[in-house]
Amino acid sequence: IVADIPGLTRDRHYGHGKLGKKPFLVVDTGGFEPKAKDGIMHEMKRQAEQAIAEADIIVFVVDGRTGITAQDKDIANKLRKVDRPVYVAVNKAEGLNAGVVTADFHELGLGEPHSISAAHGEGVRSLLDLVLEPFPEPEEEVRDDGIVKVAIAGRPNVGKSTLINALLGEERVIAFDMPGTTRDAIHIDFERGEKKYTLIDTAGLRRKGKVFETIEKFSVIKTLQSIEDANVVILVLDAQQDISDQDAHIAGFVLESGRALVVAVNKWDGMDAYKRQQIKEFLEHKLKFLDFARFHYISALKGQGLDTLFRSVDGAYAAAMAKLATPKLTRVLLDAVAKQAPPRHGAFRPKMRYAHQGGMNPPLIVIHGNALDHVSESYTRFLEHTFREVFKLQGTPLRIQFKTSENPYAPKVGERKIDKPGSKRGPKSSRPK
Repeated sequence: IVADIPGLTRDRHYGHGKLGKKPFLVVDTGGFEPKAKDGIMHEMKRQAEQAIAEADIIVFVVDGRTGITAQDKDIANKLRKVDRPVYVAVNKAEGLNAGVVTADFHELGLGEPHSISAAHGEGVRSLLDLVLEPFPEPEEEVRDDGIVKVAIAGRPNVGKSTLINALLGEERVIAFDMPGTTRDAIHIDFERGEKKYTLIDTAGLRRKGKVFETIEKFSVIKTLQSIEDANVVILVLDAQQDISDQDAHIAGFVLESGRALVVAVNKWDGMDAYKRQQIKEFLEHKLKFLDFARFHYISALKGQGLDTLFRSVDGAYAAAMAKLATPKLTRVLLDAVAKQAPPRHGAFRPKMRYAHQGGMNPPLIVIHGNALDHVSESYTRFLEHTFREVFKLQGTPLRIQFKTSENPYAPKVGERKIDKPGSKRGPKSSRPK
């Protein structure tokens, strides 16, 4: 949310970005008052300090039209003690001379200030190029080495470590009734039924407003990174607690990351039939956007339901890494279009010609044709459901990308349209007046 209201952003907000082939995670913070002692400004200060502790790079945004303030100097004093690179972004610099608008901010002692306009996008790309320059590009190819990386994610105290111990058959990770026991992601290699896995026990994702302890300062970012590094995520829910918005947020991040997903509803033992039915109906409503994932009702403590849980993990991994043949994809696409044509957009109806696979984990299907820029979301969901059903892609998100072909008869830039020979329409000068 963006508005001209001080203090609008309070909690930390995490979002994905990508510059060229370099992906990054950006953390937005609220206003930072380093000297705040109590009240909402003190809580916002703690949130900002948490983001500073998590970050690899810090961008300090100042107001170029207001000029340097006492608060800017206080923040700069704090940032100078941080052992990570800090970049000063002088915002609202549109229409101003870059040298003049940044001159005062050299006083902060944080290096060369950079003039930008966030509202107009001026200077943002060059700043981002500079910020990301030290970081290498990731490997493009998804390597399938046969080892399935499984992240166990969920809120604190839902039984993640207990589940891992039950899967391993030994006490490999600490598990006791105290939220926040796991402070960092733990990687454990093991075999189950002659298949190799790496289990990733993540720190519990608390609500962002409740993560203040220094010892937990890396929990959120490490958990999000563990989810992105995994092939399959097991989202653990507590059947004996209400399914919260935080559970939905974690599920949403898994979906946004494109990871295959299996949902494990833990602590299912000892509940009567009526309560179980209530929970299932509530889950269906609260997490309806996870209709592609399988739900399992388990007891990690008693080891109940784990065999079927891992069969779904194997199925989700197979779906995420599936290789989809272009001829079959195209046949399924054309059959779907014959069954239900895409709706018109103005005078034109999108024309879909062929499809091919553009990536794995998650599967990406690229559809080529004409006038595909305005295919509706509902029709995209129809295609997604069709592909998922035909190729049995249970347990993984599926992404569809549309590519519109250029019209070979359209005039190029700077080129004048020429009438075809024999056309009744002649040059303008020869028309009768």
